[in-house]
Amino acid sequence: MKYPLVSCALLLIALSGGAQETAPLREVRGQTVISNELPRAELTISKEFRYLGGQRVNLYGNADAEQHLFVIASSQGQVKRFVWLQFEHFLPTNTYKYDYPADHTINLGGLDFVYDCKSWADYAVLELEDPNSDGAAISRLLAKHNLFLPTEAARVRMFHLPTPDRRTELMIIYGQAVTADSGIPIGAAGIVLDNDAPQVAQRLLDDLKRDLTIRKRN
Repeated sequence: MKYPLVSCALLLIALSGGAQETAPLREVRGQTVISNELPRAELTISKEFRYLGGQRVNLYGNADAEQHLFVIASSQGQVKRFVWLQFEHFLPTNTYKYDYPADHTINLGGLDFVYDCKSWADYAVLELEDPNSDGAAISRLLAKHNLFLPTEAARVRMFHLPTPDRRTELMIIYGQAVTADSGIPIGAAGIVLDNDAPQVAQRLLDDLKRDLTIRKRN
């Protein structure tokens, strides 16, 4: 959950503090996360990726988030590419709704998403700024496996809202380390690739569609 549409490495920070994490609800078979509701779909990640596990996280006492993480990492522990799936809903103790700009939309496997593409020179630090955030929870999951997010990184972030009341979402973040020869611009404040480098944004979307398959369930 991000406030607003802005969606994880420092291991010592990642290992401390943050929201409580519990067992996930959705079944995982091999490379496929099976969601029986909200939305009813199967999400399959390319076999190149390693499934690190799932966790439930309470976000600020306002929402429940179920996270699943798939990664490709270097022998030194840096994540080179990742797929972060997050099934989230607001708790009945509040009346919040998810509200994202629909500037960019895409349909994958019959599900409609809004999305944005962005890059940073300090992505790993950004996700650790708030120890109670979903990004910090992902960083702690990585740290359990002696892994960490790249500092220079680009990502596509997507949101699907399966209910009319807009109180439930599926968030997908597909990210990759930025290398010297990647041609991806980066900046400390973040670069909106959709606007400043649309060809790079399209390349990230193509990578996402190659590595993630979504199939709606009846």
